Amino acid sequence: MRLSVLLSTLAMMFALAVLTLQTPRPRPIDAPADRFSASRAMVDVREIAKAPHPLGSTEHVRVRQYLAGRLSELGFSVSEQTGSLTVKAVQRLQKDGGAPEAAGFQAVNLIGIRKGRRADLPPLLLMAHYDTSVHSPGAADDSAGVAAILEAARALEARKDTQRDLIILFTDAEEIGLEGARIFFEEHPAASKIGFIINLEARGGGGRAAMFETGRGDGPTIKAFAPLARSADGGIASTSLASFMYERMPNGTDFTVPRDQGAQGINIAFIGRARQYHTMESTPDNLDQGSLQHIGSQTLEMTSRLMQADTLPTKGDNRAYADVFGRILISMPLWAGWGLLALSLAGLAYSVWRARVVTKLGPKQLLQGMLDGVWFISASLILCQALRLLAAPLSGSGQYYILLRRLPWMEASAALAVLSLAFILMSGARAQYRRILGYGLAGLTLLVNLVGESSPLMIGAGAVAAVLSLWPGAASRTLWGGWIGGVILAFILGLILQAMAPQAALIMIWPVVLAVAIMCITATFSPALSEMRGLIAPAVATIIGGAWLLGYGHLVFLGIGISLPGALGLVGFLVLLFVRPLVPARDDYWMTILAVIFLLVAMALSAGSRLAEPAQVSMLTEKTTRLSLQ
Repeated sequence: MRLSVLLSTLAMMFALAVLTLQTPRPRPIDAPADRFSASRAMVDVREIAKAPHPLGSTEHVRVRQYLAGRLSELGFSVSEQTGSLTVKAVQRLQKDGGAPEAAGFQAVNLIGIRKGRRADLPPLLLMAHYDTSVHSPGAADDSAGVAAILEAARALEARKDTQRDLIILFTDAEEIGLEGARIFFEEHPAASKIGFIINLEARGGGGRAAMFETGRGDGPTIKAFAPLARSADGGIASTSLASFMYERMPNGTDFTVPRDQGAQGINIAFIGRARQYHTMESTPDNLDQGSLQHIGSQTLEMTSRLMQADTLPTKGDNRAYADVFGRILISMPLWAGWGLLALSLAGLAYSVWRARVVTKLGPKQLLQGMLDGVWFISASLILCQALRLLAAPLSGSGQYYILLRRLPWMEASAALAVLSLAFILMSGARAQYRRILGYGLAGLTLLVNLVGESSPLMIGAGAVAAVLSLWPGAASRTLWGGWIGGVILAFILGLILQAMAPQAALIMIWPVVLAVAIMCITATFSPALSEMRGLIAPAVATIIGGAWLLGYGHLVFLGIGISLPGALGLVGFLVLLFVRPLVPARDDYWMTILAVIFLLVAMALSAGSRLAEPAQVSMLTEKTTRLSLQ
């Protein structure tokens, strides 16, 4: 009976997560004039993304002339800004098969200005780049952003939101090193007057559009952005965790240039359907119009709010924030994490006291529960990295784009691998088959570090996973011990994150708070964990809290899954904070069988991605594109 409750709860959790990751329905071409319509924006996308248009190509000139005409139609005064390319940018374009000499080794930005009623107010800037990769028509990257800005500007005029000046900047040469943004923000006289920036980007061809980056000191910006959860089609997707991670990654967008100069603004992008990134498959027909609706509606609503405001967001205190299923944005000052941890500590103490009264819970059981969590995270890192080797070798020409094509397969494989480890943990198989697990994880560690790319992280994770597997008595054998021990480990990790990276700590602290709340309820009304009524609160928390975590896990995997697929292990560990009390009280043979099945399917998916997305297709596409530009 408990196994059926566990499986049905997990199924509902996955279903809710999938539901909340959907893009909004695109509005039709006859939508009200003051609303954003993806169907109207697609007219521009189809015109812009007829063919690749990198700097130096004839298509590049055609697209710029088309956009100049569209801006004029919308009532903007249009000008061009020309600037010289850096040597590095020239070399990069030549390496990709482009012709910078055809453009005179210069980038050309397109600037449109529509005057507002009050010249004393700082203008608002909408920004996207109009050049593409040599290998792609760029329907998403960044024709979708350009078209979304044009459609938003049209709707703003219909709303009569004209209090301040609106500047549209279509940058050039973003694909070869953010050259257009550098030229504008270093050389254009209007750059120093801009009060706020909204930049649109894409990597891939679909998915929900996330606001993943702000200027530094983002408190006022988040306060202005939060109402979009109710007004934008499809709500929002945003978390300070993404902003924290992105600033520490080697990637960059046009927004990177003004952000580093201290400008305030937001960066919005969608990164699903990764196989389309910089390929000939990024066509208007393949673009997810729901993604266009989502990014465009957020742009319109944010711009509308700021165009009407007397003041624009300025630098303030940083906040920790995250949306809940896109419908509400919760933000808090960074110091509030300490308060939540204090409340969690009190709840933990109460739960331990109640559990000890009923089950004779002791320090050994709590330690075993903590070691369960350490084993699970470390084993996930190694197992997912090994499965990544099945998907593709870790080096070679064009490897990044090959892996992007296989990313959905890799995500499904990693998710099933994490689920397999969770069932091994919950079924008691970790203790029963400790030698098989220990030697198996040790072998995978050698494989990952010898055949793949060796790293201290993988060596350490593999060693920990193997040792904890072989260590007799390290596995938890009680429900309360495993549950509370896991929460204590998450609490400790939350303390570390709160001290070192408070903007990112919410991913650990918020699940701990929910788990402790459910734990207190269960310890009060069903401390024996033997009655079905005691499973209601954990089941509800698993469905809601687990779905929220899976949603963010999906976005994290899209961002870093190629290099670190085992990041899903941390998400799985946090979901276990809710799931653990639903486990059957005795070792369940069927859970072990399911774990083996999940692992076999994970291996099949990862290996099968080579057949489903052969490398030759990707390489052939690149060669064909090069020839078409010569």
